[in-house]
Amino acid sequence: MRHYLLPTLLFTSIAIPSALAESKSANISKLETVVVTATREARRKMDIPESIQSFDRETIDAVSPSHPSEILNRAAGVHVNNLGGEGHMTSIRQPITTRGVYLYLEDGVPIRPTGFFNHNSLYEVNIPQSGQLEVTKGPGPALYGSDAIGGIINSISRIPPSETEVMLNLEAGSDDWKRALLSAGTTQGKHGFVINLNVTDNKGYSDEADYSRESITGRWDVAVNEKLAIKTLFSYTEVDQSGVSSLEEFDYKNDDAKNTFHGDTAFREVEALRVSSEFSWELNDKELLTLTPYLRDNTMTMSPSWMVTYDPNERESSFQSYGLLTKYRINTSDKTLWILGLDVDYTPSEYQEGAIDHTQVGDIYTGYSPLGNSNYDYDAEQTSISPYVHLEVQLTEKLVASLGVRYDNFDINYEDNLDNTTPSRVFIPQLGRPVSHLRPEDQKTTFEEFSPKLGLVYQANDNHAAYINYRQAFSIPSVGTLFRSGSTLNTDELEPITSDSYEIGVRGEATSWLFYEVAVYLMQIEDDIVSVVNGFERNVYNAGETEHKGIEISLSGAITEEFSYALALTITEQQYEKFSYTCCFPSTNVDVSGNDIALAPETIGNFTLAYVPSALPALRIEIEWEHLGEYYTDNSNTEKYDGHDLYNLRANYQITDAFELYARVQNISDELYSTYTSNQVGDPDISYRPGQPRSIYGGFRYTF
Repeated sequence: MRHYLLPTLLFTSIAIPSALAESKSANISKLETVVVTATREARRKMDIPESIQSFDRETIDAVSPSHPSEILNRAAGVHVNNLGGEGHMTSIRQPITTRGVYLYLEDGVPIRPTGFFNHNSLYEVNIPQSGQLEVTKGPGPALYGSDAIGGIINSISRIPPSETEVMLNLEAGSDDWKRALLSAGTTQGKHGFVINLNVTDNKGYSDEADYSRESITGRWDVAVNEKLAIKTLFSYTEVDQSGVSSLEEFDYKNDDAKNTFHGDTAFREVEALRVSSEFSWELNDKELLTLTPYLRDNTMTMSPSWMVTYDPNERESSFQSYGLLTKYRINTSDKTLWILGLDVDYTPSEYQEGAIDHTQVGDIYTGYSPLGNSNYDYDAEQTSISPYVHLEVQLTEKLVASLGVRYDNFDINYEDNLDNTTPSRVFIPQLGRPVSHLRPEDQKTTFEEFSPKLGLVYQANDNHAAYINYRQAFSIPSVGTLFRSGSTLNTDELEPITSDSYEIGVRGEATSWLFYEVAVYLMQIEDDIVSVVNGFERNVYNAGETEHKGIEISLSGAITEEFSYALALTITEQQYEKFSYTCCFPSTNVDVSGNDIALAPETIGNFTLAYVPSALPALRIEIEWEHLGEYYTDNSNTEKYDGHDLYNLRANYQITDAFELYARVQNISDELYSTYTSNQVGDPDISYRPGQPRSIYGGFRYTF
């Protein structure tokens, strides 16, 4: 059946606009949805040749997400799991992964530089106080470079209010959850200000899993004159996260709150600062020049929980970034639009790591002590220069073509601060064996990539449109993957991940009860970076070829004046086309060509049904269904996770224009489920990461 999936769905996606081509709708508000990620300017989503989902401020407030997954998983094709606190991995047209195949933005500026991706880094963004969230599925346009393979998540800041306004949002819930959100803003003459404060504290639903964050974000808008506008963003976040362990099957089923990491056995402390100023000059009616200088300063100290059993260590990494995004847009005629730009980024970084030895009581890790050995101490300076061109041409009254190309050049200067007398192997008492820490020689590494982009948008009529696109994308190996070699030889020779993506989609509104979006895609990836356990060691390889294909369906609308719904459904097939590696003891060649990719859910679903009673219009009740389909837990396809279905309930009551009460219940049925399930090749013991049990939250918002 799976072999007929894409042809059938492709036919469906073509048939929908044909059947509805003559339909009209009095309510086309969703067709007018404005997005900014595609061109870093406000554009109608109907005019964009890509699959993109947006959530406005009202939706974000109504969901009141305690974790990024609670809002992002409402988008078709998107699954973000919950690893405790705000830890997460993402799956957008890719398996559930830690790889750098996603680009996270704040007002169009990458929150981290290329080569410093962190799969948890959405916790560096103040998502509950965003003004809008946009998710681009698949590779981005020419305005974006490395990492934009699986998708782009862009958090857009709140616009300063036209009048002085203060909003206080207090919330409490299960597991000693406490959160305070404060927002204040005003506009005085040419100046608009808004500042947001997020203070969160939570004991976590697992034992010894405390989590806290403090975030402050600010925006200052200045209308200098009719031609020049300046928008300055400030964002600072501190995160203190305790490590959460996976569990074997017995503990998972009988004691799912168990956490084998106690005290500071495994922890993460993050400080992230970002400042940017966007200068927008309207040179004339046809030309716009935008310059966005930015600064980043990021430090993370941690003891990695996933390395406790094979390479325990404590590390500190830091980077500073100094960059500039430039964009020049010109309409050379009524039918032709050009966007030309040059992005420059300079990021010096430091990394230090030392070996540690844990103390244990039974299977509980109770603490650790440094062994006095430096595994790594290096500096890496990365400079990137990326010119791009984006062209849109109206070929006919209904057909618009877009073409783009981007060139990215990365130079990385790496310097090892340890001399040859520092041993590359250190004995770890808790393991009873030595662990290798190979260190590359000092060097300069260069990556360069051309990325062409093509797209067509066909407007069948005011209510229905179709698009098609082809996009190349890439992701260079992270600095840590290149130079923190562990036991892997020649990690500094790893190649960038490259992809070719093909997509066809339709969107439109048939009636007030049916707004639809359908996207069918095929993505072919070469040199995917895969981590494989080889006996007691973990090795990193460039995989051969993988293929990812699927369909994403979004349906929404108002059933009656009281009931509305939204459905997001995804069906995928992800396979290794060509990949083999050496594994295990004794050494064995493992060929997984033709196998399904591990940790790649076959189905993802989300459905919400909202009720606003006509007799009590201030009340809104919503029931939500979340679905994650089955997936293989290892590359050999011998073990599976069956997936899960969760149900959530939310209620909002607007007592006055200024005062709102709300409550939500996560996992109503108290389902036992795993957010991340895996096992190593040749090992039948599956490792589970227990998900959130039934949890209840309540709070209020008051606007002064």
